[in-house]
Amino acid sequence: MNQQIRFCRSADGTRIAYATVGSGPPLVKAANYLTHLEHDWNGPVWRPWLDALAQQHTLVRYDERGCGLSDWDVTEYSLDAWVQDLEAVVDALGLERFPLLGISQGASVSVAYAVRHPHRVSHLILYGGYARGRFHRDLSEEEMMQAEIMINAIRIGWGQENPAFRQLFTTMQIPQGTEVQKEWLNELARISATPENAATMERAFYHIDVVDLARQVTTPTLVLHGRADAGVPFEEGRLLAALIPGARFVPLDSPNHILLEVEPAWARFLAEVHAFIGPGQEDRPAPNAPRLFPELTPRELEVLKWVAQGVSNETIAEELMLTPKTVRNHISNIYSKLAVNSRAQAIVLAREAGLVRESG
Repeated sequence: MNQQIRFCRSADGTRIAYATVGSGPPLVKAANYLTHLEHDWNGPVWRPWLDALAQQHTLVRYDERGCGLSDWDVTEYSLDAWVQDLEAVVDALGLERFPLLGISQGASVSVAYAVRHPHRVSHLILYGGYARGRFHRDLSEEEMMQAEIMINAIRIGWGQENPAFRQLFTTMQIPQGTEVQKEWLNELARISATPENAATMERAFYHIDVVDLARQVTTPTLVLHGRADAGVPFEEGRLLAALIPGARFVPLDSPNHILLEVEPAWARFLAEVHAFIGPGQEDRPAPNAPRLFPELTPRELEVLKWVAQGVSNETIAEELMLTPKTVRNHISNIYSKLAVNSRAQAIVLAREAGLVRESG
């Protein structure tokens, strides 16, 4: 499989890099700390996740603001900003309804997004997540000191050539990882963000509080958490599941915050996720769609079919139960992906490809 990387802008103008890979109905993964779309794709830690999740779906993921291929020169790190980044990616792809996967603090962002857009999220999958950031967990004086030490170790140590300070982060993420995997994760910490950005993000994560929002989730939810997770305490995952009405909780026998493909917990995770969200056959594009226009999403292809008939944006919006603005965004994406400059050119291209709806 080959991934495609594109950019969109969040509400405050921040450029967000996002990638798609695979085929079939969409599965959106909220950003988590730290990622790099290109480095992750070529590495031994996250690549098994990407391969597995894209087997039955078009996997959508993006780099968080301040890291990876997204803009680094940003000052706003907050739950609202992270939700807006997710909104920007979803809107750029014209996705109407999809399962949403949140990992680590991405679970908190996913909860907030699902409450804000309940009709868009069909299934909510939360792994290794929490409702309470570290500063909201009734910390003792010693635990508070440990939290501050972690932030300062990132700010002061991550820019050094010696990976000793980054190794602390790596050990908490994959304590059972091989030396190759740990070295790769050390490198990810070095190249994915500046030490200042990484430390600022870490502090912002500690302030997350979605306890009240979790109680408002109406989306079917699956919560999974490692019993000995070295990155986020098991009790935080248990609490998150207890807060969300009707959520199903699956404990996993693993100490790794990022599950590794060789451990039994990874196979259990995949089985649970696939059973929960299913293949989504009803959302798959027509069998000939990838052959005609593989760069288009299923929804964009549907819009192009209507455009090919000479139908107005207003009628398309009515037929597909979209807003006119969403239709315009879809058409703009279609122009860009198909390298056309006008509606007339798009119609000619679509008709030449035989992409025309049957009347009635």
